[in-house]
Amino acid sequence: MFGKPYDPATSGPIPKPIVPPSQETIKTAIDRGIAFLVKTQNSNGSWGTSRDRGRGVICPIPAGHAAYNSTVTALCVMALTEARAGQPGLDETLRRGEDWLLANLAKVRISSLDVMYNNWAHAYGIRALVRMLETAKDDPKRRERIRKLIKRQLARLKRYQHLDGGWGYYAFGSDLPVRSGASSATFMTATVLVAMAEARDIGIPPARIVIKRALYALRFQRRPDFAYPYGHHFGKMSALYPLTQRPGSLARSQTCNAAMRMWGDGPTTDGVIKAWLNRLFARNNWLDTARKQDMPHQGHYYIAAYFYYFGHYYAGLCIDLLPPAERPWFQGHLASILLPKQEKDGSWWDFPLYNYHQQYGTAYAIMSLQRCLQPPDPPAGPKLDETAGM
Repeated sequence: MFGKPYDPATSGPIPKPIVPPSQETIKTAIDRGIAFLVKTQNSNGSWGTSRDRGRGVICPIPAGHAAYNSTVTALCVMALTEARAGQPGLDETLRRGEDWLLANLAKVRISSLDVMYNNWAHAYGIRALVRMLETAKDDPKRRERIRKLIKRQLARLKRYQHLDGGWGYYAFGSDLPVRSGASSATFMTATVLVAMAEARDIGIPPARIVIKRALYALRFQRRPDFAYPYGHHFGKMSALYPLTQRPGSLARSQTCNAAMRMWGDGPTTDGVIKAWLNRLFARNNWLDTARKQDMPHQGHYYIAAYFYYFGHYYAGLCIDLLPPAERPWFQGHLASILLPKQEKDGSWWDFPLYNYHQQYGTAYAIMSLQRCLQPPDPPAGPKLDETAGM
């Protein structure tokens, strides 16, 4: 009589219909982004440097920049592996990036007693290594080296899992260091869980207790509307704090929804994923007004600029988790948002982070747009002779 009860997790704003960008336009933008990454690779095979091109954030020396360098290089290797398509010099570029990761990822350590940027490097390092296994399919020795390094990164993440069950990257205001005193961040925890899911899928599963505690950490913090607070220190009861509200969670919810779905969380349904994708596209200005701000958390609802391409990338992962027939609507909206933001040099960026920002922004955008491409139509079968047998 009264219809279905209102569900805040599956209800919300719907973006206006659009004419989706053409597949050729998307491919051209991806190619320009790839060309930018090829051009800006460092001579040693990595991407990004500590050179300050404006305002950065706290970064302990040297371990903090080692973590940044490894994280950004891993993202670029991921992007080039996913989008490799006949670009001149791409195979050599990719191989040099892979070799740099193999030589340097194991050296990444905790940045300081209260800064843990290494967790980003471990998580994205795992994901790059998973893709490197495919490129090394004809090299058993290299594959074994990659698998050992994946296990090593999983062991590091197990070591640095916080007592609340998740992972974070700051432990400010605590008398206890790192694992004991830090409060996990929902989006950092989700980032790690996505990496661990990919490791699981190639036969290198993390410890069950690690996953159980991490999933509990996210479920504990998740609100009924599937908004996620910044971190455990805000708590579930801080619903009135701007950063915890739905506009403030536009990027975090994409990340957490992807992670929870990849680990079989029942409440994270297609309806939840679609509602939050629609919310991201309909309310995109909340994120966009923070983009390119040179101080963290200067946007409305205290949104930081560096959530922009991060959040849209995980929106792409969420689209991949939907049935193929339901993806085009979301693919069209995601592409229409990202394409106009490509810079003249082919890059994308959202926050002036030393000299890492164009590289990580471009890698995220390339991988996002890859998920906006439609699969090619299947080849037509033989035409039937309708008169046969008559």
